[in-house]
Amino acid sequence: LAFSDELLLRVLAYLPEPHLTASASLVCKRWMRLSGRLRRRLAVRDWAFVTHRLPYRFPDLAVLDLFPASIAAPAAPSRASPVLTCGAVSLTLDPGADPPLGACRFLADDVLDRGLAVVAARFPNLRRLSATAASESAGLMDIAGGCATLQELELHRCTDLALRPVSAFAHLQILRIVAASSPLYGTSEDGGVTDIGLTILAHGCKRLVKLELVGCEGSYDGIAAVGRCCAMLEELTIAEHRMDGGWLAALAFCGNLKTLRLQGCARIDDDPGPAEHLGACLTLESLQLHRCQLRDRHALHALFLVCEGARELLVQNCWGLEDDMFALAGLCSIPKLIDQSLQWSNA
Repeated sequence: LAFSDELLLRVLAYLPEPHLTASASLVCKRWMRLSGRLRRRLAVRDWAFVTHRLPYRFPDLAVLDLFPASIAAPAAPSRASPVLTCGAVSLTLDPGADPPLGACRFLADDVLDRGLAVVAARFPNLRRLSATAASESAGLMDIAGGCATLQELELHRCTDLALRPVSAFAHLQILRIVAASSPLYGTSEDGGVTDIGLTILAHGCKRLVKLELVGCEGSYDGIAAVGRCCAMLEELTIAEHRMDGGWLAALAFCGNLKTLRLQGCARIDDDPGPAEHLGACLTLESLQLHRCQLRDRHALHALFLVCEGARELLVQNCWGLEDDMFALAGLCSIPKLIDQSLQWSNA
């Protein structure tokens, strides 16, 4: 008790994160308050905690994940209701819904905006934020104005309009976009991220180094806009895309791209076009394919042509490859082939 707060903070700082939160914070109220000052990253699961207790309990956060807290719980869950868990997010399902999974229900936009306004006002040194995009995006504008040092942003349930505030983030270097989809988020058919949203993103985030697009639509125009405007882009991840045919040719505009990663893509490109119009990513160092369907020989041939300068090829948990199709990898000047859990299937 005779120790000053400064001295006790120096002692507690030597504790690893699990012991700091699970043991030291339970000793007394004073230790709980001091250990909260040392906490740098947090995933919140109750939105009421964001607006009432978060700034006082953890005043010096640098990494904050608000996505689990933005999912609304069922009105009257029963003990028999099943729980679906994916990563750090758990959803209580409604057995009486049709279909049983139903749509993922989120808090109202005004509630989300109020919480983001609190975060913007009380956490000026925030470096990484994961949140749910609201349709009006007033909360994101508050974040852009209050968190000037924010470098990494992850947005869920994104639409074209929700991406309008990204131009206000002056120092944003890493961006992950999870597009809104009708079956999961209950949005209208015209929701999601299209060429319009990709163009807004490209003109607003010219200092991006890493970009991940999950479930996005679009075509040649959207990817070309990203390549032309984001001159510093070094790593591009495209997951579960729903893009129109011909988008592969736009990768040639990414003049500084070093890593291209495709994840969970049921198709590569339905119509990549003539080989002479594809171009190439001459600066590419690594091509990574994870859980992709590679049955389309024409699309795979076009992908390897665009990535002909790659020096590393990673194929992990992919389906549909045959010997002659896999031989197309010879189009790339690849000295190193990494084959992890490669699955061959002709079904």
